[in-house]
Amino acid sequence: MNKVKTTSEKSLTNNSRIVGLLAQLEKINSDSLLVEADTARYVTSKILHLAQSQEKTRKEMTAKGSPAIEVILSTLENTRDLRTTLNILNILTELVSVGGGRKASALVSKGGTQILLQLLLTASKDSPPNEELMVQVHSLLAKIGPKDKKFGVKARISGALNISLNLVKQNLQNHRLILPCLQVLRVYSANSVNAVSLGKNGVVELMFKIIGPFSKKNTGLMKVALDTLASLLKSKTNARRAVDRGYVHVLLTIYVDWHRHDSRHRHMLIRKGILQCIKSVTNIKMGRKAFIDANGMKILYNTSQDCLAVRTLDPLVNTSSLVMRKCFPKNRLPLPTIKSAFHFQLPIIPISGPVAQLYSLPPEVDDVVDESDDNDDIETESEIENEDDKDQHFKNDDIETDINKLKLRQELGRPIEELKMYEQFFPELADNFQDHDLVSKEPKPFASDANLAGPIVVPTAGEEQPVEANHSVKGNAMKESNRVQTEECNKRPAFLDLPKKDHNKDNGLQQQSDQKKLLSSCQCLSYEIVKGLDRITLQNTSQKEQYYNTGCVVKKESKTRLTSLTCNKPCQHVSSCGSVLFEGRSAQLGKLCFTGVDSEEEDDSSSHSSGEQVMLDVPDTLLLHDPDLYIEIVKNTTSVPEYSEVAYPDYFGHIPPPFKEPILERPYGVQRTKISQDIERLIHQNDIIDRVMYDLDNPSYSVPEEGEILKFNSKFESGNLRKVIQIRKNEYDLILNSDINSNHYHQWFYFEVSGMRTGIGYRFNIINCEKSNSQFNYGMQPLMYSVQEALNSRPWWTRVGTDICYYKNHFARSSIAAGGQKGKSYYTITFTVSFPHKDDVCYFAYHYPYTYSTLRMHLQKLESMHNPQQIYFRQDILCETLSGNSCPLVTITAMPESNYYEHICQFRNRPYIFLSARVHPGETNASWVMKGTLEYLMSNNPSAQNLRESYIFKIVPMLNPDGVINGNHRCSLSGEDLNRQWQNPNPDLHPTIYHAKGLLQYLAAIKRLPLVYCDYHGHSRKKNVFMYGCSIKETVWHTNVSAASCDLMEDLGYRTLPKILSQIAPAFCMSSCSFVVEKSKESTARVVVWREIGVQRSYTMESTLCGCDQGKYKGLQIGTRELEEMGAKFCVGLLRLKRLTSPLEFNLPSSLLDIENELIESSGKVTSPTTYVLDEDEPRFLEEIDYSAESNDEQDVELADNAGDYEPSVQEEGISDSEMTRTHLP
Repeated sequence: MNKVKTTSEKSLTNNSRIVGLLAQLEKINSDSLLVEADTARYVTSKILHLAQSQEKTRKEMTAKGSPAIEVILSTLENTRDLRTTLNILNILTELVSVGGGRKASALVSKGGTQILLQLLLTASKDSPPNEELMVQVHSLLAKIGPKDKKFGVKARISGALNISLNLVKQNLQNHRLILPCLQVLRVYSANSVNAVSLGKNGVVELMFKIIGPFSKKNTGLMKVALDTLASLLKSKTNARRAVDRGYVHVLLTIYVDWHRHDSRHRHMLIRKGILQCIKSVTNIKMGRKAFIDANGMKILYNTSQDCLAVRTLDPLVNTSSLVMRKCFPKNRLPLPTIKSAFHFQLPIIPISGPVAQLYSLPPEVDDVVDESDDNDDIETESEIENEDDKDQHFKNDDIETDINKLKLRQELGRPIEELKMYEQFFPELADNFQDHDLVSKEPKPFASDANLAGPIVVPTAGEEQPVEANHSVKGNAMKESNRVQTEECNKRPAFLDLPKKDHNKDNGLQQQSDQKKLLSSCQCLSYEIVKGLDRITLQNTSQKEQYYNTGCVVKKESKTRLTSLTCNKPCQHVSSCGSVLFEGRSAQLGKLCFTGVDSEEEDDSSSHSSGEQVMLDVPDTLLLHDPDLYIEIVKNTTSVPEYSEVAYPDYFGHIPPPFKEPILERPYGVQRTKISQDIERLIHQNDIIDRVMYDLDNPSYSVPEEGEILKFNSKFESGNLRKVIQIRKNEYDLILNSDINSNHYHQWFYFEVSGMRTGIGYRFNIINCEKSNSQFNYGMQPLMYSVQEALNSRPWWTRVGTDICYYKNHFARSSIAAGGQKGKSYYTITFTVSFPHKDDVCYFAYHYPYTYSTLRMHLQKLESMHNPQQIYFRQDILCETLSGNSCPLVTITAMPESNYYEHICQFRNRPYIFLSARVHPGETNASWVMKGTLEYLMSNNPSAQNLRESYIFKIVPMLNPDGVINGNHRCSLSGEDLNRQWQNPNPDLHPTIYHAKGLLQYLAAIKRLPLVYCDYHGHSRKKNVFMYGCSIKETVWHTNVSAASCDLMEDLGYRTLPKILSQIAPAFCMSSCSFVVEKSKESTARVVVWREIGVQRSYTMESTLCGCDQGKYKGLQIGTRELEEMGAKFCVGLLRLKRLTSPLEFNLPSSLLDIENELIESSGKVTSPTTYVLDEDEPRFLEEIDYSAESNDEQDVELADNAGDYEPSVQEEGISDSEMTRTHLP
């Protein structure tokens, strides 16, 4: 027993009556043998009276420093007088009620639990035990038990478990006594060992003697008994016992009885208690089977439908939904195999890993579902209900804690002789530009007094060689390339039989504005072109082109007839193929003529500093789009399925719509409604059509020609849709294709729909998604492109869909598909769309598509349009992919002012910026950001020219061409995530990574480390744009290893660029950035380039797929305009970074250095939680949602948008100029 402390009157007033009474009670305790029992009774009764009548007294007794509780507990332990004991129990009951029960913890901390349990044991030895005493002790134990984490253990060790149980057995008719006993049993059973022990002693059977059909009597007792039973049935042993005795049917019968009679809904808690018992017992396979056999699905479905009209009954509907979803029989995906429908034979098979396992599976193995469709007891209820919440209080063991592993270890990894192969990709380091047509032939004097007589040391990309022999001079070559490329642009595939364009060829880009011609009229194709063309194909035909001065006629030959479609709609200001980049507001889009939409020019005051007038002249998107050039490029693109079709959106092109698209507000109950409709499938199976409408695994399958059904297609570049099944008249289940040489990664979709009617809501369910959460639950909508709208001069992707949600479904994932885990389910994306036009051709996509052929088209257009006197633009083929597609490597910088040595020296000594994107095919937003970067770098904006004069850009705009082409979401054709291969890339399996790393290793070998490396990505579960970087100190801070971090010195320069972007880019969010290094990310580009190559500013830049919740775009879904703007703003950020890091520009105006004074020096722990997520380059996403029902089971709460968006708390302090980090460039 705790030693009673001497009385302290610090918190008690001297004139308080309670002080004297407590002092008397303490004296009684010390002289218990000499004091009569009447005295103790008197004192305790006085204290009880004061505690009951005066709130002030209760507060004084429970105040911090008060000895009241110790004194009272000591008296309770020592007294043998019944009246005194009852008085003290009543006093304690009053005290624990102070502050809404918060004082119960104080009673626990002072040993109250052990004293009360011992009192219970002592009192139970009386025959019969005193009823009043038992009621009081149990009531008090029921209140303090939940506050004592060790309550169950203490009760079991003390032997008190069966005392309460026996009291209930012996006093079933004494409701006053058994009520507190049941409350204590409920607390006991929270401990699984106790629950099993009580179950062996007949507690389950006992509970079913207490609960029963509807009755207005003893409803309080019924509620407590149900709560106790629900807690007991969480034990699998007790649940099996209940099933064996047929109690599942009994529970359903009782529930129906209460549902029928409780017409005024006054006993909702009892009805919910019954449902909780059913929910507990159905955690086991036996319970689920018994539930199905007892017709439980239909019973709960019908009763929940009756409750939908009454909002206060939502807890009943939600709990019923939980039970029905859990008991819904697991179905197998209707596929022959979960492996991709397409096969690509790898040149070599990895020794280990998922791909090796995939190839080692015997052909007869069923990989769609395990032998048992319903693995017994794999998921406990807590796992089912809180699958995403359970890790929120995780201890993150993924953070790297080994300081030696965190320290940079610059190592080439390959012999210097081998790295010399990359010298060919750096001709800018050897070219002397003697034969180039440069802007200036006269050198400009330097301000410094450098010794001009001595030799000028110019770094080169290898051993000294005559410059002339190193690489062909690029002046005329670039002109020739430009001429050839312009001719290539003028080519038009004959098979389309579209009107020719008239082009003026002029290599002097300073005169390109004179190239533009205004056409008096132009033929626009009406909607009938859809019927006339059917679908663009890549098969050559014998059709001839025809051109008319006043109009054009499009003819299409078919096997039976010749269709001639004409339209004489005038079109204004149509630019030709070679029109000037950034000039004009119009374009000809394939078969569509339209006037472009003016893009907004953002007035960024933070960028208007001296020498940095930034006007984001983002060109009209379609000025870089040439439908016929696209067709020619597609013909040379190799796909595994050997696609022969082109999707209309990729042919027509896309411009950002001229309207804002807000984040969709989630309607209340949408998920519950969708789940209910899914459950109807099981209950009313005869209403399900279950007809296959599209199937890649069965190409010969023909869809019936009916007017009321939709037609689907995904056989085009980047398309992904494997199978479609019609469920109801206007509802379709869609199944996505796995990444090639993989059996999972289902998220990206891109498919065509036709045959629709207007005024009908079509529901689409994509049923084999794998991620546990999605921004579709937080306002994101899928994208749709209407061909009819494009023909009506609106060629854009728009966000569409209502009743959108993302939830766990009843399709089982096999352990093979779930990485060895059994019992996992797939997830459904569901959305409803009403089409604006009858018999339109529409396309749906996960995000704005950006194909490999689109990239190549954009690069060719940029190359053909640039000014070779100002811009050094070079496009190389870094390597070939596994399927033989080329991986482009782009070099962009400014041409030297002249070919004199000082200008050549300045040219060669520009620091490198290395950028890459699209390592994950499904993250198409990364390509749109990269497009914005490329267009800005190639623009004639003065700031862009300044940027080109400051850096040499090496850009790999698409690291995974094969994955993009074939509609993968995550992997390349090797079936592996290429962003997990940077540590040891295999040249045969991961050529793009192997050679991209080789470029960086070569730069490190010649001492020309990039100033910045950034890999563009997309993020599926967070909003805004943000960065991940690498910091030893922040990583160590996050692990609380303060002793090891106290002597760490680290340059804070890695935070500069993100901080700049947070000030100039409206979509960028600094608070979402993280600089922690995780073990699971050690083989990603960001970490390897930082650790092995030695680039301090090595980043992953993540762009949301959804939208923004801060800044200028708060509440809006992100579009291509905002993504391209982000790419341009990234360039502006690099220009400002240059001003902050250049040792030659200390005399810049202070307005340019404002960012320096806002650099962050974190003085506290970094609290941004990150953890290993197998298929994401992202930290833990904390937006909460209960996938089992619309709201959680304990309270009726609608899921709010951004329910758990995490914003790390980082203290920001300014840094003085003397502390400023300056990186001296090589």
